[in-house]
Amino acid sequence: MKIDWDRRTCARRGHVTYAPDDPRLRVRLRADTALGEVWRCLRCGDFALGEPHGSGPAADAPLVPRGKVLRDLFVLRFLAVERAVRGVFIVLVAVAVWKFSNSQDAVRRLFNEYLDTFRPVFRHFHYDLDHSPVVGTIQKTFGYKHSTLVLVAVLLLAYALIELVEAVGLWYARRWAEYLTVVATAAFLPLEVYELTEHVSWLKIGTLALNILAVLYILLTKRLFGLRGGHRAFEAERRGASLLEVEESAGLSLLP
Repeated sequence: MKIDWDRRTCARRGHVTYAPDDPRLRVRLRADTALGEVWRCLRCGDFALGEPHGSGPAADAPLVPRGKVLRDLFVLRFLAVERAVRGVFIVLVAVAVWKFSNSQDAVRRLFNEYLDTFRPVFRHFHYDLDHSPVVGTIQKTFGYKHSTLVLVAVLLLAYALIELVEAVGLWYARRWAEYLTVVATAAFLPLEVYELTEHVSWLKIGTLALNILAVLYILLTKRLFGLRGGHRAFEAERRGASLLEVEESAGLSLLP
């Protein structure tokens, strides 16, 4: 089923109406009814009863996203939420690594105590904790230097900051955030591929696929790096979706 993004958004946020000064354009957006005057919504095109939300030159009218532009905005905000969740998670991991670096010996002793407690239980189920890959990885971390763990925590915080900046910029559809997302995400793709060669999991496969799709989608739909006409073509498409632009063109085409 095809989604009507315009009416879907108007149902949640309400209509956006505007009264342009140009009488040729104004007459195409306004009508009289038995209940009073109505104005066409700049987003969905339906007539809304009541005074317009604004008035003035057509060039000063709000540029309301509609159609394909509105759909693209929804996708960007989905990616923004995903980046925000990932950024917060990485911050928590960085804090955990930093705290671990300051109490490494105490954590090692506690881990060994629990390991001694659970070793007979797991042996009963024929699982050898001493040769477990997970236990081995944890024990390796106890051998890391304090300075190494602090450096890891700092790098994680820097990565989390990039993710959170991307999230804010994508939510507000800033073009610099689209460039940052493409560059940063593409830069980490080789690392994600390498991790898959070390250990395959559905989470890693899903994350890699999502990042590849995000890079391709933003590159093509936002026409970054000069693709598909670049920024000029993107702005023309965005303004061409405006109801005022459409009605203005239609009104002028009717003139003798």
